[in-house]
Amino acid sequence: MRILHRYLAHEVLGGTLLVLSGLLMLFAFFDLINELGDLGKGNYSLARILGFVLLSLPGHVYELLPIAALIGTLFALSQLVAHSEFTVMRASGMSVSQVVQSLVKGGTVVVVLTLLFGELIAPASEKAAQQVKLKATSTLVAQKFRSGLWVKDASNFVNVREMLPDSTLRGISIYEFDRNAQLRTISHAEKGVFQAENRWKLHMVSQTLFQGNTARTIRLPEAEWRSEINPDLLGVLLVVPEQMSAWNLFFYIQHLRENQQSTTRYEIAMWGKLFYPFASWVMMLLALPFALVHARAGGVSAKIFAGIMLGLGFHLLNRIFAHLGLLEAWPPLFSAVFPSLAFLGVAVTLMWWQERR
Repeated sequence: MRILHRYLAHEVLGGTLLVLSGLLMLFAFFDLINELGDLGKGNYSLARILGFVLLSLPGHVYELLPIAALIGTLFALSQLVAHSEFTVMRASGMSVSQVVQSLVKGGTVVVVLTLLFGELIAPASEKAAQQVKLKATSTLVAQKFRSGLWVKDASNFVNVREMLPDSTLRGISIYEFDRNAQLRTISHAEKGVFQAENRWKLHMVSQTLFQGNTARTIRLPEAEWRSEINPDLLGVLLVVPEQMSAWNLFFYIQHLRENQQSTTRYEIAMWGKLFYPFASWVMMLLALPFALVHARAGGVSAKIFAGIMLGLGFHLLNRIFAHLGLLEAWPPLFSAVFPSLAFLGVAVTLMWWQERR
């Protein structure tokens, strides 16, 4: 029986890796086509575009592994059923529960890989990819430190403490220099809201003006700030919650709570990061009854197409519940876990129905 377990796990893992390779090549091609539109912008050469595409691959691996597990398992099981190998396994005394055990053991490798890419590799590579593009296409120079994000905007230096999900900035400090590199003005604002055409509205502003050997401070309820900095740029530099690791999200949530700020989006992202890797097991279990139920209804290509639709449905449901949870103030854990539980329920129901037949 151990030989059968190893054989089944090997076939499923092989199918998963094969599908993952195909999906990665497809997504890399789409990324390349998308980036070619910026070719020649600044110093964004073809070599840098290829570097950007390569650095983006780990993020795709993390997103695609559960879907690849579903399609790969469907493909492997369909092949076994088509060649009557699965029938021989069942005739040899291998029960459905033992098949499930084989899938879970094989899926453990996929779960570990998803955790590894989601926590360690993808966040770092995604940040590096965006920085490669930013440095090549923009004249702005930026770096993230513990004190926040520092951006060089023309002859000015800007420090941003944090960026909220609606692109509102908190804790803005602007250091303006003249042509002789002499400090002219220091402005501090509690909040900044983007208007349009590189215009920001600053709230609760404190400005220190330097004139010769004297300095004076003025306070304004509101002020307009013109800058090349925009929310899209800051969204690249200040990593969005979905691209952060669960570990970093946990500590950032604690920071937001200490400052009495909303944590819902970050909690949804954290729970999603924790539970998403285990969706690979759910996808594999879903593939088992699905492949067997449709054994006589069509060929392997039809089952692969069905697997793609199921994978897209799972990915879409995850996104929808993340946004609905934020809009409707649902419990973050429920918003992150429900799609996986729903698909697990479908898998268990199909297996129960298959056994009754």
